[in-house]
Order: sequence, then structure tokens, then C-alpha cells
Amino acid sequence: MFQIRERGSTVRTEVVGGITTFVSMAYIIVVNPAILAAAKIPIGPSTVATILTAVFGTLLMGLYANRPIAVAPYMGENAFIAFGLAAFGITWQQRLGAVFVSGVIFLVITLFGVRRWLADAVSPSMKHSFAAGIGLFLTFIGLFEAGIVKPAQAVPVQLGDVRSAPVLLALFGFVLIGALLYRRIPGAILIGIAVTALLGAFFGAGELPKSVIALPYDLSPIALQLDVVSVLRLSFLPILLTLFLMSLFDTLGTLLALDSVSEQKGDLQKPMLVDALACVFSGLVGTSTSGAYIESSTGIREGARTGLASVVTAALFALSLFFIPLLEPMQSLQYAYAPALMIVGMLMLSAVAKIDFDDLTELVPAFTTVIVMVFTFNIANGLTAGLVLYPVMKLLAGRAREIRAGTLVLAALCGLYYAFGIPH
Repeated sequence: MFQIRERGSTVRTEVVGGITTFVSMAYIIVVNPAILAAAKIPIGPSTVATILTAVFGTLLMGLYANRPIAVAPYMGENAFIAFGLAAFGITWQQRLGAVFVSGVIFLVITLFGVRRWLADAVSPSMKHSFAAGIGLFLTFIGLFEAGIVKPAQAVPVQLGDVRSAPVLLALFGFVLIGALLYRRIPGAILIGIAVTALLGAFFGAGELPKSVIALPYDLSPIALQLDVVSVLRLSFLPILLTLFLMSLFDTLGTLLALDSVSEQKGDLQKPMLVDALACVFSGLVGTSTSGAYIESSTGIREGARTGLASVVTAALFALSLFFIPLLEPMQSLQYAYAPALMIVGMLMLSAVAKIDFDDLTELVPAFTTVIVMVFTFNIANGLTAGLVLYPVMKLLAGRAREIRAGTLVLAALCGLYYAFGIPH
């Protein structure tokens, strides 16, 4: 069924690879609900929704696509849902509706082959600017959540109380996770979160788990509570467009990177279809946009080459449903999970090095994307501004031949946001 021998692997290797991938990305069980709590999504049911989405997407990736790739709610997209939409003043039900509608759009354009066409229409420099901008956005959220920076009166932000216990614990967690990553220890981020939380409990800044095993939370408060009708209006265009673009490039970039790690070139149609279905599922159960996870590379490096590894990862996520009390205390401790946001942001920032700094027609829109995204505290603003400016720069430089049809389609959609939408 999985063609294990044909792909040069063994059952044992696939199992080990699946376990390694789970340990490397299990931090999402803690971090995703903690972030979405800022959107008023109940944290208990949100934890269950996060896990179920990971189980659904990863299992489908294993059984249908036969790829050693895990799926879970994306970092970046969850921050956009929780923080990036704060200025719009919309309910969490509408936010979930936007996730669902964008997932349906993903599904339709994937089935018709449009998704790859649009992705190819965006230059590598622009794609890397999206990753870099989101990385800085996540980093700023982590700094703010940890108290390392705080609002000020005379200036936009200022340094927080670096002598306070929460800030010191957050700094400790950041350094610890960085050291663990340097040592290539599997599960470095989750270990860093757990150790920091335990240290905080020791110094009286947190609580230890009250139990280890329990039945999962009731999902009914958020499952199928999405508001789809009110999302289908022009003012929601920037939200849908941003979720669409973020997932489009996250998924395509992740799949191409994982193929490079495994040194196996496979058809992307099935994995992209799985990603689209997982996005639809995310909105239905009550969490943010999901997709393929780059942490799957840890399992691939252990030798995983087939969908059996994904089935193992999905089974471990399903098992974690009964161990939520063990992880729950960490979700309310900003100093414990904020370092994870900063670390993920740091890793995403490496994309800056891949932007073409020698070509101003590439650099100007890429730079605009990053600075507008960060300094307006809105991912949608950065994405749309960069995509509008890109063909303008090419045209002014007399290089109209480099503008693709898909580029113009994306620029037109982004232009609608600024002309008729509600920019924030």
C-alpha cells in the first residue's frame, strides 16, 4: 500500500520518522490555541480543534497522497486570524468563516490547476518577502506577549521591564530553544516551552499540571459555529485574499522544500488537494488555516519516505487528545510560548537572504511588503501593497515582458482592496 520497499525504506524507518516529526511539531498543540485565544476562541475546544485538524490532514496525506508530510494549523496564519484582524472588529465566527471560504477557494482552484498557475506568477523575491515579513510579524507578537516590548506614550513601543520574572523567563526560553536547535535535538521548541514553564512554576510564576490524562474538551462551542454569509462581501476581500496567498505560498514552498530534502520529486497535485481539504476542515471544526509543515523534514531526515510515517504522526496526535491536561498550563503562560513565536519568526526571517537586492524592480516591492506588513501590524496590508507595486515597478523600468497574466490578476485583486475595501 505504501510502496515502502520500492522507495528504499523499511517499516521501522517509517515509524521512527513519524515519531520524530510528531515530536518536532507537537508545540503547535500549545501555541496555536494560545494565539487564537486573542480572537476570543475558547482555548479548551480550540486545543481539540487543533489536534483534530492535524489528525485529519496528516492521515489524509499518508493514506491518499502517500507522502511523509504532516499537516497542522499554520504559524503566521493563526497570528493573522488572531492579531491581524483585530482592527476589523469582526467576530471569531466570521474569522472561521473566512478560513472556511478560503479553503473552498483553495479546493476549487487546486482541482482546476489554477493554484500552481498563480503561484508561478509571483517572483521568488516576492515569495521570500512574504516569509520574511510574516517572520518579523511573529517575532513582534512574541516580544509583545513576553513583555520584552510594551506600548508607550511618547513613542509607539518601548522596552519592557527586563528585570521582571516573566521577561527573564521568556529570554531564558528563547536562548534555550536556540541552543537546542543548534544541537539538532528533536522537539527543541516543545522542550523549550516545557522547561521554561516548569522553571516559571518553580519560581511561582505558573502552575504545574493538575492531572495528566482526561477526556477531550467538548468541541461543540466552536465546531460548525462559523459565519459564512457575512464573509461573502467586498469588505472581506482582503481577508480572503491574504489567507489565500499565505496558504498558497506556504504550501507550495513547503512541499518543494520537503521534496528537496527527500531527494524525491513527486506530483504535487495530491498533497495540494490534501492541503485544501484540511483548510476546509479547519474552518468547520474551529481553528485557523492549516497545511503542510516544514517540521516534516525532521522525519524525512530520519529516512521516512512514505505515507506510513504520516499515519504514525497522525496516530500520535490523536493520542495527545487524552493528554491535554499535561500541556494546558503552558497555554496561559505567555513567557513560555512567546519564545517559540520569536524562534519561528527568526527562522522565517532567513528568507531575506534570498531576495534579489541587486534588482530594484524586485527589491522595492519586496521591501514594501515587509515594512508595510510589520509597521502597520497587518499581514494583509503588506501582501497587497507588494503585489500591487510589483507590476508597476516592472512597467516603469520598461520590463513589461516580465509581467505574467497571473501577476496582473493578483495585482487587480489587491487593487480592489485599496479602492473599494476597508484597509486598516
